[in-house]
Amino acid sequence: MRYLISGGGTGGHIFPAISIANALKELDPEAEILFVGALGRMEMERVPQAGYKIVGLPVRGFNRAQPWKNVSVLVDLVKSIKQVKKIIRDFRPDVGVGVGGYASGAAMWAAANMGIPILLQEQNGFAGVTNKILKNKAAKICVAYPGMERFFPAEKIILTGNPVRQNLTKAESRKSKVESRKTLLIIGGSLGARTINESIKAALPDLVKSDIHVVWQTGKVYHESCKAAWEAAGKPANIECLDFLSDMPERYAQADLVISRAGASSISEICLLGKPAILVPSPNVAEDHQTHNAMALVNRDAAVLVRDAEAAEKLIPTALTLLEDKAKLEVLHTNVLKLAQADSATRIAKEVMALANNRR
Repeated sequence: MRYLISGGGTGGHIFPAISIANALKELDPEAEILFVGALGRMEMERVPQAGYKIVGLPVRGFNRAQPWKNVSVLVDLVKSIKQVKKIIRDFRPDVGVGVGGYASGAAMWAAANMGIPILLQEQNGFAGVTNKILKNKAAKICVAYPGMERFFPAEKIILTGNPVRQNLTKAESRKSKVESRKTLLIIGGSLGARTINESIKAALPDLVKSDIHVVWQTGKVYHESCKAAWEAAGKPANIECLDFLSDMPERYAQADLVISRAGASSISEICLLGKPAILVPSPNVAEDHQTHNAMALVNRDAAVLVRDAEAAEKLIPTALTLLEDKAKLEVLHTNVLKLAQADSATRIAKEVMALANNRR
C-alpha cells in the first residue's frame, strides 16, 4: 500500500501527520509513505528526522490583510498543484491523508481530482480553512471534538481524537514519597508563550513565597529574559526555569495543575492524562482556533480559562487558588478524562487502510 500524507506549517499539523505515519507502519510494515510539505516550513526538517521522505511545494498562505498581494500566492498555488500531480503520477498512492496547512490543500485537491480517495484529519474544535474547502472531496473526516457537523457532512465524520506522543501515558510520577508539595507545570511550547512568561515573571515573588513546586518551561525565544528574572529573584529552589523539557511524560505525571496554551495537541495530551489545566488561548492564531479549543473543555467544566489579555492580572492568582481547592481539581480531572480519545493514531490509520483496501 502507498500513502501520501500532507500538511504542516506548525507542529500542531506535523506531529499528528507523523503519528499517523508511524501507526500505518506498525499496522503494515511494508507500507510506502511519502510526505508533501511546504518549502521553507518546519515539516521539511521534522519529517526527515522522523525517518520519512518529503517533497516540498512552493505553496504559501494567503495574505488576508493585504489581498492585493495574493497574485504571486496564486501563481505558486498553480505551480504546486501541477507539481503534486506529477508526484501522484510517479508515486501512485492508494490514499491521500491531509492534516491541514498550505501544502495539504494543494496535495489533497490534486489527489481527489485524480481519483485518489482522501481522508482529512481536523485537530481543532473550529475547522481550518483548508479542511473546510476540501470537505466535499473527502471520503472520511477524522475529528477531535464532538459537534463538528456544523463544518463537515455528518456521514463522513469519525470521532477519533488527536494523536499524542505514545510514551506519555507510560511515565511514572517523579514525585518522591517525601515530596508533599503540589506541582505546577507551565508549558509554552518549544518557542514559548510571551504572555504566559511575562505573567510568571511578574508573579515570581508570590510563587517564591508559595509552598508549591513550579516547573516553568519558557521556550527558547524567552529563556534568557526569564532566566534573568529567576536569578534576580534569588534562584528560588522551588522553581525550575527551563527552556525545554526533554522528559515531558515524567513532568506531566508529576503535575497537579498545568498552565498551557490551547493548541490542539496540548489539549489532547491534557485530556488523555486527565490533568486539571488553566488554558490561556493564543490570540495570534488563525480564526481564533485556540479559544474554540479551550471552550470545548471549559463548557464541560473540564478546564479553566484565563484570557490572554487578563493573564498578567489573573493567571497566577487563579493557579494558586486552584491548587488549594482539592474538590475543584478532582472535578476538572474527572471531566477532562471523559473527553479523552485513546489510540487516536491507530484508529485513524485503520480508517486510512480501509479506504486503501476498498480502492484496491
